Amino acid sequence: MILGNHDRGRDRSGGILEQQRAVLGDLHCAWRSIHWPELPLTVVGARPCSAGGGFHLSKAVEAVYGPVSLEASAERIVQAAAEVPADQPLIVMAHCGPSGLGSDAASPCGRDWKPPAVDWGDQDLALALDRMAKHRPADLVIFGHMHHALKRGSGVRQTLLRHRHGTALINAACVPRSGVDGQGRMLLHLSWAEFQGSRLTQLAHRWYTPDAELIHQERLPIDAPLPC
Repeated sequence: MILGNHDRGRDRSGGILEQQRAVLGDLHCAWRSIHWPELPLTVVGARPCSAGGGFHLSKAVEAVYGPVSLEASAERIVQAAAEVPADQPLIVMAHCGPSGLGSDAASPCGRDWKPPAVDWGDQDLALALDRMAKHRPADLVIFGHMHHALKRGSGVRQTLLRHRHGTALINAACVPRSGVDGQGRMLLHLSWAEFQGSRLTQLAHRWYTPDAELIHQERLPIDAPLPC
């Protein structure tokens, strides 16, 4: 798990953020990798509590982690990625996606809440992905923050792009994350990925009942030419 910008609350001292980290313990992957011994799975975390918009550390993040430059943040992500075993997929989890995915309101990290539309992605994550690609490109980058439904009813955000290095980038921010369908069933949204070894074979947005019954699936075209 990676904490988002609202998870630090309005507390500039970092106290709420520290409480969140204490609750999550080793599950919080900010600037490090997490490995599950029972699964062939390691997840690399990007910068915590990002609000997008290039690079900015809130007072709360500085209070907890100290001052971290854009360069240092990118290098932490790169170092964490180097710990992923070669026979496992290289998966990066971030709160906001990287810059460079487009500057339209409907781009995966495009600003849609006020004009003009701009690229609102994280520059440190983009830098890290470029550096990682010199040795081993990421197979999948998962992020959220930028909601699928655009402001003022102006459409739906593009949720998948394929990076020039071959990396698939998926925006998982379906908001609200739960709701009721036409039959009165409570449904929960999950973004779903499947791998064979380190090869990505399926990406989808899925909606489940609380009892884990799959009701609806929107499969994403991972083989389509969607360069960025």
